[in-house]
This record gives sequence, structure tokens and C-alpha cells, in this order.
Amino acid sequence: MKTNSSVENTQLTLSLLREILDNGAAPDIGVRLWDGTSFPDDTPRKATLVLKHPGALRSMLLPGTEVRLAEAYLFDDFDIEGTVEDVFRLEDVLTNRSNSVLKKLRAAGKLLKLPASPKHQNARRGPANLKGKLHSIKRDREAVTYHYDVSNDFYALWLDRNMVYSCAYFQTPEVSLYHAQEHKLDYICRKLRLKPGQRLLDIGCGWGGLALHAARHYGVDVTGITLSQPQVELANQRIESAGVADRCRVLLRDYRELGEPSAYDALVSVGMFEHVGEQLLASYFAKAWELLKPGGVFLNHGIADRLGAKNDAQTSFTGTYVFPDCELVLISTTLAVAEAAGFEVRDVENLREHYVLTLRHWVRRLEEHHAQALQYVDEPTYRVWRLYMSGAAYRFKVGRVNIYQSLLVRKDTKGHSLQPLTREDWYSTESLKEKGVSYDGISGHQS
Repeated sequence: MKTNSSVENTQLTLSLLREILDNGAAPDIGVRLWDGTSFPDDTPRKATLVLKHPGALRSMLLPGTEVRLAEAYLFDDFDIEGTVEDVFRLEDVLTNRSNSVLKKLRAAGKLLKLPASPKHQNARRGPANLKGKLHSIKRDREAVTYHYDVSNDFYALWLDRNMVYSCAYFQTPEVSLYHAQEHKLDYICRKLRLKPGQRLLDIGCGWGGLALHAARHYGVDVTGITLSQPQVELANQRIESAGVADRCRVLLRDYRELGEPSAYDALVSVGMFEHVGEQLLASYFAKAWELLKPGGVFLNHGIADRLGAKNDAQTSFTGTYVFPDCELVLISTTLAVAEAAGFEVRDVENLREHYVLTLRHWVRRLEEHHAQALQYVDEPTYRVWRLYMSGAAYRFKVGRVNIYQSLLVRKDTKGHSLQPLTREDWYSTESLKEKGVSYDGISGHQS
């Protein structure tokens, strides 16, 4: 039997929901209250917000920040049933919509009439709390450790078998994640036009997927660097097992600690660039120029902000719980700094749609392995990745952020790029067949 207090909380919550969502901003999203009441009705929808207690809406909307809204999900003030990506259409309504709705609600004091939330228990992995100078080597190590040293086994549950943690390359939406990642690795090697005997440096190599592919299929000598000790250990185990340790290794090293002028025929950086920081872009490209031989090529792959976007990584959920100190810069800024360092820009490709597909694969696989994931991380940590990757898929889908592969060349002493006239060899499937790489790979949900 409902008490007067519980009835009042239900009616007040419904009143607040009508005030927030009265313009039909998200018709495919429903809300279910702690007592079973549905809003706006009980019609099945793509996603449902499940408010776990009478104070849930207060926890979500006060003090009205993105981080607080995310924390309400992480600590189970509310849950999400269905497709989390669809819920992000509400983000603009709840946090950005000129703040007019939230200001009105706060002024009316309606939210404060709801009961305060139960005290959150401490999570195994709390918000990042980095020390020291921004983007110093020491602080960058802390940032990388915070994100990547969660558990190799946790990542292995939802990444492909090569443990590639970056945007895949899909020839069709039906291609499996594994084949799309294999195709991406080979596509990068073909863009670099690698040849046996060359030296390749992989900056931010993760668990060594690209380094292994280049060593095995292209006969190059590869050095990968990362700031994560667990990545180093697993990557070198995989390299040893693949029998290519004579020409492939992964080191615990910051790119700024390398000192081999003109030592490499090619450089590649995939998914690390976002951690460099805008103030250090000039140093980053200067170091790449120094390490690369004249006539060498550098493929830089990273997420970029959109012109006019208002993404404050330092105060966002992503900056607080996922990638601390991450900075997204405009592609125009990146290319201008690269040119100032001496590079010639040869090609720029936007892979935004490919990342939407990649992230959806990762989210689905993570959700399918929820129970197993809790053997390695706690529930709030699982929810961090579920929320982060679903939100990223939404932002790439609507074009709020982009991801680019930029091919840069250090011209030789005579000013030659040493690049062919066309890109025909990039798209040749014959080279893939020769290496045994499945380039069509339409096999549903193969891991």
C-alpha cells in the first residue's frame, strides 16, 4: 500500500518528467519509476530509464552537470534498459538545452522536494585524480595507467581477438568486428607502403595488434611503445608466441624519451594522439620529424573536435572517469602544426561512420559478457565503459566529433615525396588475399 509520501514523490516525479520532456524530444525513450509507474505510458520503447528510488531524479539533475548525471547511472540511482546509445538524445535536453529547463526547475525548488539519494558506496575505481604538471611524462603515465591498467582480461572480453582498441574499417556494415579490425590493420600498412626490412615505430601501440600484423605480413622490424605495463607484458607474450620476436618488440616508453634521429622508415600513431595535448602538438610533430628518415611517411590516426563544438574534456564525464587529460583539437589545427614541423600532408580520411559501427560492436559484446566482466571489475566500472562507448557512438553518429587518418610525408633532400601518383595499391584486395587476410569477412558476430 502506498503512503501519502510515496504517492507525492511519484506525482512530483511525473510532473518533473512532463516539464522536462513535454516537447517530445525523445519519443523512443520511456521512464519507469521505482513503484512500477511508466512515463509517458507503458508502450515498449527502444530504451527505458529505470528510476531506482524516489530521489533518483534529484540525483540525476542536481547540480545539473554531465558528471553528476553520469554518476547517478554509475551508482545505480537509475539504470538503462535497452539501447544506451538512444538515451543520449536526452543529453542535450538534460544538460545543454540552454539550461532553461534546469534553471526553472531549480528556481521552483521542485527537485529539492524529492528525498535525497542514499549515500553512494565507494567504487573500486573512482574518478581520476592526477597530480603534477599537465601532460608531463609522469602525469601522462598516470593518465594512461588509469584507463588501460584496469584488467587485460576485462578488455579481452569485448575487443576482437587481436585486442585492437581503435576504430575498425568496415567494407559493409555486416562485416564482423574481427575482420573489420584485420582490414584496418592491413589498410594502415598499405597506406604506409611497408616493405620487408624497413623499420616501423608504432607510437601508443596498445596490446601490439598493429605491430604484430606489420611484422608478420610485411616483414618489417617494428618497435611499439606504450605507457601501460600490462600492455607491454601481454603484447610481448603475443609477439613471442607468434614467432616474430626477432623483428618485433613493445617497450614501456614515452615518445618524448626516444632519441634515434632518422631511424625509422615509417611512423604510425593510432588512438594515442588525443592524449598529446594541444600545447604539445608542436613538440609531438617535431619529435616525429626527428625520428623519421627523409622520404619517410607518418600515419596519424586520432579523434578530432568539430568546429564550434563545446567539448570541455576536463569537466566532462569522459575526462573525469574515462580518459583524464584527453584533449580533442580541430583537424585544421593538427594539420597546420604538422606542416609547421616540416611535414607535407598527402591524404586525410574521415572514418566517422566506421567508429559508430566499431563502438556498437564493443558495447554489444560488453553487455553480452556482463557477468564475466564482474569477475575483473566492479559494477560501476562496467557501467563507465558501457556509458562511455554508447555515448561515443552517438556523438560520432551525429557528427559531434570526427576521427581522421592523416598521411604525412617527410620529403627527401631533393623535395621528393617518393609517393606514387595514385592510391590504387591502398584498395587492392589481392594483397590481402596473398597475406591470408579476409577482406570481405561477412560472418555476422564472429569474435
